[in-house]
Amino acid sequence: MNLLDLIWMIPLFPAVGFVINGIFGKKLPKPAVAVIASGAVLVSFLMAAGAVYQLSQRPVEERSHNVAVYHWIDGGSAHTMSGDVERFAVDWGFLLDPLSSVMVLVVTGIGFLIHVYSAGYMYEEDGFYRFFAYMNLFMFSMLTLVLGNNYVMMFVGWEGVGLCSYLLIGYYFLKRSAGDAAKKAFIVNRVGDWGFSIGIFMVFMTVGSLEFTTVAERFHEGAAAGHFHAGDTWLVVMALALFVGATGKSAQVPLYVWLPDAMEGPTPVSALIHAATMVTAGVYMVARSNFIFQLAPQAMAVVAVIGALTALMAATIGIVQNDIKRVLAYSTVSQLGYMFLALGVGAFAAGVFHLMTHAFFKALLFLCSGSVIHALHHEQDLRNMGGLKDKIPVTFWTMTIGTLAIAGTPGLAGFFSKDEILWQAFSSSHGHILLWLIGAIVAGITSFYMFRLLFMTFFGEYRGGKAHHHDDHGHGAHAIHESPKAMTIPLMILAAGSLLAGYVGMPKWLSSGGSSFEHWLEPVFEPVPGVAAEVAHYGEGVEIGMAAVSVAVALIGFFIAYTTYYRKSDRAERVSAQFKGLYTAMLNKYYIDELYDWLFVNRAKDGGRFLWRFDSKIVDGVVNGSAATTVQSALGSGWWDRWIVDGLVRFTGGLIKTASWPVRLIETGYTQNYALVMVLGLLVLGGYLLWGTP
Repeated sequence: MNLLDLIWMIPLFPAVGFVINGIFGKKLPKPAVAVIASGAVLVSFLMAAGAVYQLSQRPVEERSHNVAVYHWIDGGSAHTMSGDVERFAVDWGFLLDPLSSVMVLVVTGIGFLIHVYSAGYMYEEDGFYRFFAYMNLFMFSMLTLVLGNNYVMMFVGWEGVGLCSYLLIGYYFLKRSAGDAAKKAFIVNRVGDWGFSIGIFMVFMTVGSLEFTTVAERFHEGAAAGHFHAGDTWLVVMALALFVGATGKSAQVPLYVWLPDAMEGPTPVSALIHAATMVTAGVYMVARSNFIFQLAPQAMAVVAVIGALTALMAATIGIVQNDIKRVLAYSTVSQLGYMFLALGVGAFAAGVFHLMTHAFFKALLFLCSGSVIHALHHEQDLRNMGGLKDKIPVTFWTMTIGTLAIAGTPGLAGFFSKDEILWQAFSSSHGHILLWLIGAIVAGITSFYMFRLLFMTFFGEYRGGKAHHHDDHGHGAHAIHESPKAMTIPLMILAAGSLLAGYVGMPKWLSSGGSSFEHWLEPVFEPVPGVAAEVAHYGEGVEIGMAAVSVAVALIGFFIAYTTYYRKSDRAERVSAQFKGLYTAMLNKYYIDELYDWLFVNRAKDGGRFLWRFDSKIVDGVVNGSAATTVQSALGSGWWDRWIVDGLVRFTGGLIKTASWPVRLIETGYTQNYALVMVLGLLVLGGYLLWGTP
């Protein structure tokens, strides 16, 4: 069977699961709902694995397979920058190449494990079928995003994951904070989508196509022919517009503020969003558009700087957070900053490599946190935990592996991908010693806050009072216990991935053939003629030394966490008191949310109140020529809404009602009238056939 021609079915199965559970799930038993949702994703994973295997058997130059399901959009013609007339045409099509292969395996593989875990975690929740319907819709949207063969298909999936994030973050819709977080995620992402849509328009106006393979070919050909030059203003603006979209979807400064609040959704949702789906979309889009960014070095510098600053800022906030999920949320923002740092210095393969390894250990960490929360019956405050090591041993050991991986422990997945990013930040011609320094500092901070989380959760004495209690969700009292196998088995699989996934990308000093992962992605990240980034020629000894430095920094972070939280010293209290201002600022997330409220939210409210306060009296003031009356009437109520907003609605309704008047005369709703018209029509037709034809 040629699975490459059937890649369009990979997103189809989750869509079918969404339809079945969405329509019939309320009447189905919960196990059936879980089997349908999880089974749909499993079939997608198996099909994806088979298709990727078949792709890998092809010669390197043929590892790109397009499937056009049907011709979707056929618009008008437009003049491109070269003066050619191109017709705007878009297929509903799918592309499997080395980059989308990595993404589709991550999305379906990690997604399946999260679905299985969710069956145990969400079993007692109301709206069980609704949750799994949304999860399947999320998978369909993300698979459409990563498999779509053009920017419009990507945008469809892009908006789909935005909708699903709104639905899943706001799953507890009776909880005000969940509803507010869902709206925040939706609105902030619309800001990023504005930039992304402008970037898409600019791509079409530049090369006359939106299909990835065609766009890449035309950029390479244009650069070779001298039509495009590195640093052209148009190309820089295009790259920055695309990056604005990425900052929203992948939570980078300044549009990162929605992601920590996404913790209001169920924990499996956090794992799905943070590890395998939505937040990786921006990284994937920039990597997919690498030929544009190669021609825009100024934009690449912005990407690298924003990534480094985001990584540092989010890591420092994570140091002092006390909610176990919020620590991991800021960790995600920080690790995404690492990925953009790699993309910004031209190490596209390293950025995607970290995306892949991060999916394993961050999904593991979030699901482990969910297991802790499940054991403590929805307790999320680290200060109310402790002493859980022997009570939930599977969760403890798997979370320890995840912590070691994200901290960059040699031999685990995070070490290989993080070390490659730091090395590229130092050695690439687009890199800089300051970028490497920030990355190294972030590595130490990451080690500190992750071991802080581990020690506060599992070591010492239990600080949560009685082990038997009743929770706010109305569930019964119970003792601290390990999670069911539906939850612990996915943890074990993800722990194995966190241990082993990094070995596909070992550096040259550990593998004579170099990184097989990088070799796999080489066709996608082919250098644009004349603008290829040259890596500085350092010996392997320098690279090994840099790796040793990053490990040493991580060890420093571990020992600070160990002496502060494991040995129960009062260092944390002393330091927080000594640097009270800085501690308070980090605890309150540098007051960025408050700043955005003041700058944007409250000003939007003020604008709405101003328009509402206009009254029809303002017209009388103008007619009477009285300036005072005009000003006073502006403080009335409802002019804008009454005459503009409501007026347009009433005008539209009235226009349709008037235009439909002749049709309403014959659409009476009486069956006998319709039968009479049918009989008369038959009589007229019969008379014409008998006497009207020659």
